[in-house]
Parts: sequence; C-alpha cells; structure tokens
Amino acid sequence: MIEFKNVSKSYKQNEKAVSDLNLTINNGEIFGFLGPNGAGKSTSIRMLTGILGIDEGSILIDGYDITSQAIEAKKSFGYVSDNPDQFLSLKGIEYLNFMADIYEVENRKERIQELTKRFGIDDVLNNRIESYSHGMRQKIIICGCLLNDPKNWILDEPLTGLDPRSSFDLKEMMRSHADNGNCVFFSTHVLDVAEKICDRVGIINKGKLLFVGTLEEMRNTFKEDSSLEELFLEITEND
Repeated sequence: MIEFKNVSKSYKQNEKAVSDLNLTINNGEIFGFLGPNGAGKSTSIRMLTGILGIDEGSILIDGYDITSQAIEAKKSFGYVSDNPDQFLSLKGIEYLNFMADIYEVENRKERIQELTKRFGIDDVLNNRIESYSHGMRQKIIICGCLLNDPKNWILDEPLTGLDPRSSFDLKEMMRSHADNGNCVFFSTHVLDVAEKICDRVGIINKGKLLFVGTLEEMRNTFKEDSSLEELFLEITEND
C-alpha cells in the first residue's frame, strides 16, 4: 500500500509543483497516475521514491515513512524511472548482479534467467548497456526492478520503447502482481492502455489532484459513454 498524506513540493517560492496531495493506492490494484506534461506526476513519483525531499506532509509505503524510515521503505518497492539511460558502462549481467547484491536476492541466478528470457535479452547480458537500444535498456531496468519480487511496483512510463511482445508481457505481469494482493503504481501518457488495465486512476494537473476513482465513476461524474481519453481532456482542459 502507498499513501500520500497532505504532500506538497515547491521549486519556487509561492509556486507549488504538487499541492496538498492526498492519495491511497491499495494492495490488489493497478493504479494509473495520469496528467499532462508538467502536471506534477514526476515530482510526486520522485518524492515517493525518496529522490526528492518532501516540503510538507508524508508518504508511507507499507507503513514505512519514506523520509524517516527510508531503508525499510525502499526495500518494499521496485522502481522503473522514465529514463533508462543508467549504468551505461556496466554489462547487463553486471547491472543485474549489482541490483541483486543491493536487495540481497538469494535466488538471483534463477530470477535473472527467468526475467531476461521473458523479455528477450538473455543473449546480450555480456554486452555493455551503452550498446543496447532504447527498448533493450528499458528491459534491463525493468528486470533489475523486479529481481527481488518487490510487493510494490512504481512504474514511470514503463512501456516506452518496448516492442509489442514485451509490452504485452509486462502488462500481464502487472495484472498478475496486483491480483496476488500487491500494489502497482503506474504512470503513463498512453490513455488507452490505462483504460484497459487500471483498476482506478488519478488525474493530476497543475499540482492538484482533480479526480480519483474507476472509469465508471468518472463517467458517472462527468460524461457517460466517453473514453478515458475524452474524459481526461475534459477534466484537464476545464481546470
């Protein structure tokens, strides 16, 4: 479970990038976090993962405070950022072993084999990540995120650059993970994907949360017989 409690963040005085965010992502669901560019999504995710400090409020992950109990909180989630250009000088297998060391993965050999084969990169693990295509870099980062089978998945635009097969597999894995009582927090600009796989969505714009609920609840509130894309545009344009 992930909880934002009265969370705010400012980069400039009197200008909040995120304002008084209250949000709970429950175990057993895929939650889609949606918003235009500059809406506050990335800032919220960076505070959630401990990359950015929190000006006001608190964030709990399985009851652990990301600020005061950072190690415990970080052990309880896996994070895929929106930029896969990381650890480029390492070989793929070196990066995965590094991640396995950090998270103390005992069955690392089996997990590495299972994940890299599923994403079709098991044959390039001895190559440096800098030689990988964008999609392959995305895949190696996802494999590193999932090595220790974390209860909470925090995925920031994870489908970007993935081929159709890998995209399908990741969505299937997200669904299975949530159905097993775990939490998937998923940021995306691809609204038709969010419409198909998310149990609930939250829409943020100009740092403020405008809506939280199911697609059915959104339609009942705003406009029936509309797609998520149409509803999203209406909600954000009227804000």
